[in-house]
Amino acid sequence: MLQEAPVYPIFPPDWAEIFQAETPLLELVARGSAIYLGVLMLMRIMPRRAGGELARMDLIFLLLIAEAVTHGLGEYTTVADALIVIVTLMVWDYVINLLSFRIPFVERLVSSPPVEVIRDGRLLRRNMRREYLTEDELMSALRKEGLDDVSRVKAARVESEGRISVVPR
Repeated sequence: MLQEAPVYPIFPPDWAEIFQAETPLLELVARGSAIYLGVLMLMRIMPRRAGGELARMDLIFLLLIAEAVTHGLGEYTTVADALIVIVTLMVWDYVINLLSFRIPFVERLVSSPPVEVIRDGRLLRRNMRREYLTEDELMSALRKEGLDDVSRVKAARVESEGRISVVPR
């Protein structure tokens, strides 16, 4: 005798349950705020990726952070809970961007200052080590700017987002 396959309804029995918040509002806001500010500060102390590109190990790192953050934000089953957390994250992002634009101290807190890696045609190896920037990576960035010799560079800096800016002589 054949068993019948279970029948799954197309529509949920109670639409209101999907859109009704289950977790207290302040808990959702507190979780979102703590995660946003915590990740922001942790990313601030991490070294920049030279060249601004996303290497394979960086992508894996970001995926693992996203997975860890998901658990810290909570186990949501309703759309309302998820939307509250998303709005909280968006508000923090907007506020931090606004404050960093208007208040230099906040900008210094959230953005790394540029680090000089070439000065007057000389490699600043100590700064390169601090940024985990190899000579090959630096030379690649110079070639992208049409320069094939360090002596033709007045200055080069690793900017806060990881891009290398070059000032030729």
